[in-house]
Amino acid sequence: MSKAFQHGDFLFEKVYDYVLHRIERYEWKEHEKIPSVRQLATEMNIHRLTVLKAYRLLKQHNKIYVKDKVGYFVQTKMSENYNFKDQENLMIAAYVPENRLSEIHQSAVSYHFSQALIDPNLLPNHYFSDYVKKVFDLYPKVLATYSTVQGDLELREALSQYFINQYKTHLTANELFITSGSQQAIHLVAQTFIKPRDVVLFERPSYSAAIDIFKAQGAHIITVDIHPYGYDLQQVEYYMKQYKPRLFYVNPTFHNPTGFTVPSEQRKKLVELAEQYRCLIIEDDAYHDIYFDCAPPPPIYTYDTAGTVIYIRSFCKYISPGLRIAAVICQSPLMTLLLTKKSLADNGSPLLNQKIFLHYFSSLRLQQHLEKIRIALQIRKEIMEAELATTGWHWTSPNGGLNLWVQLPENLPLELFFTKCIEQSISFVPGPVCDPLKQSSSWIRLSYSYANEKQIKEGMQGLVAVAQSLTN
Repeated sequence: MSKAFQHGDFLFEKVYDYVLHRIERYEWKEHEKIPSVRQLATEMNIHRLTVLKAYRLLKQHNKIYVKDKVGYFVQTKMSENYNFKDQENLMIAAYVPENRLSEIHQSAVSYHFSQALIDPNLLPNHYFSDYVKKVFDLYPKVLATYSTVQGDLELREALSQYFINQYKTHLTANELFITSGSQQAIHLVAQTFIKPRDVVLFERPSYSAAIDIFKAQGAHIITVDIHPYGYDLQQVEYYMKQYKPRLFYVNPTFHNPTGFTVPSEQRKKLVELAEQYRCLIIEDDAYHDIYFDCAPPPPIYTYDTAGTVIYIRSFCKYISPGLRIAAVICQSPLMTLLLTKKSLADNGSPLLNQKIFLHYFSSLRLQQHLEKIRIALQIRKEIMEAELATTGWHWTSPNGGLNLWVQLPENLPLELFFTKCIEQSISFVPGPVCDPLKQSSSWIRLSYSYANEKQIKEGMQGLVAVAQSLTN
């Protein structure tokens, strides 16, 4: 018997992990009877009530089910999204993660409204070609060495000065590190701070990839509804007090997928609640500079004085997605833990990418580019909204970001609608993909950033025609 089962205040959690591990490795298959409470208690040399408590939690989490007077059995867990050619290859099956958004993005369609990326034709591609040569002239050995794990010091100093100028907060280069995009930063946070069944607060709806990342770590997700006015802070406080979450993952500026922006007074209060209840806030800020009428409020981290916020700022979307550059701001104890995980992941993001980004980020050309891209995206958003205006569908027009969060009529079957749109070479993101609870929904995410103006008009007309064919 492993010593792991013989010690600890929460012994039932170790039993839970043991059973769950056997199920996820397919050592115990669907509908197979698992050891009885008495049998497992005897095998592990622990009290039967400890096993019973673990089994009840597994049943609550839909991992096992019970037949009266018969015993406990493995619940059906194979997702309909999994499509294994060889069902007998259980070693592979046990480790397949879920990423529905990635599956949608791989659809070969003509009208991409699922891609929350900016049309490559709007990005400074030719200008970057000149910068690559400049970087090689300035740093002839750039490909002959690694970056540090924390990131290029020159870039970190430039970014820290940028944040100081923008938000009038104190920040040093040592409080910032570079990741290969914001998704890597989210993954590092999940790996560093989350273990199975840790409670994590999530906005509902939320960023699909973040949901999948935290679920893969075994997080128990509690959802907080996000509205055009922000959060119900009484609900947030109740959850922090009741569930003692490890962290709250938020996307408060031009939120993905809704486009909502949390007001500044709520940002300040959220930091106070997080500090009071010892809950980390993970602020994912991918669209901060993509606004139309007026700039958004300062990030949540600017209200933080106690080190309760980990701020993730992506610059990829509107400069060059291929560079995969994001900055993470946090205080020293958290930084040390995250850098350890980062060193195991890649030992540092590519130095060439960091140097190319540095010299473009520091140029006047960047501000000119941002001004142009805001105008172009606002025009595309308005074209999409104009094409949808006759449908009677509902959405809140965002003041920035890349997406519309649209509510379809209840009589339009979402799954069939999605299938028919794919057949017509049109993609979008169904609402359940963005739901941490994966419940049925009448909402969809339409991204207006990737398709050009002509494609938006044609694609929206096609999408509306499919909807009408299913509801008439």
